[in-house]
Amino acid sequence: GIVCLISDDLKTWSEPIEVYRTPENFHGYDCWFWAPECHYYKGYFYIFTSVKSKKYNDRRCISAYRAKSPLGPFEDIADGCISPKAWDAIDGTLYVDQTGQPWLVFVHEWTSMPDQNGSMVAAKLSEDFTCLISEPIHLFYARDPEWQTCGVTDGPFLYRTDGGTLFMLWSNFSKKGYVVALASSKNGEIDGEWQQEGLLYQKGMREEFVYDGGHAMIFKKKDGGLAIAFHSPNNKKQTGVDETVTVLDIVERNRRIELL
Repeated sequence: GIVCLISDDLKTWSEPIEVYRTPENFHGYDCWFWAPECHYYKGYFYIFTSVKSKKYNDRRCISAYRAKSPLGPFEDIADGCISPKAWDAIDGTLYVDQTGQPWLVFVHEWTSMPDQNGSMVAAKLSEDFTCLISEPIHLFYARDPEWQTCGVTDGPFLYRTDGGTLFMLWSNFSKKGYVVALASSKNGEIDGEWQQEGLLYQKGMREEFVYDGGHAMIFKKKDGGLAIAFHSPNNKKQTGVDETVTVLDIVERNRRIELL
């Protein structure tokens, strides 16, 4: 199933707590979930996660689960799939626009693209998150930035700065491995023209950045400061080191997001 860990200081963590138990008739393979993430919206907590589904022609699809507490128990609210069922789709994240409309921002996987060039897309969500209520719109392709080496569009996360800039954190591969990249919307909204701003995290960018890593999200700490969390290293077979969570402090400065 899906578990969570609790921490008061972001250093010491609890044992895993089961928040979603995989049912016996689970539609996915091997009870395997990609990239579960939890969002709070109007009194409920929602988890989006990706599953390779036997029910939907072995497609990778995004599932949605709901609970009153982040500790669960979560229940499937969308019959196993809220993404387009003819696509391979992963890494769904929530964005609520300035009118209050919720959106699902997600990956149209390179595995179901004819040129193996993944696309970042977005579609409006119903108020109860059980389905999409608009056709997905294309935002950008994996091969748009100069630094990329393949067609992967992983891990979108939307963040609006105090100055009004709408950024997207996302991941692909550079020559130094998995990275955290930044893109921004020219009109400050999800349906704007997206431009690539460069890399926020890359192996070797600083002396202490020993491993690659990616699929990042931003959160507010108890002291009010901002931090970024992502997984690193990306490949245990290459490094011999277990993949784990990395947490770094960040700051908004000059209308930018910067690592401290």
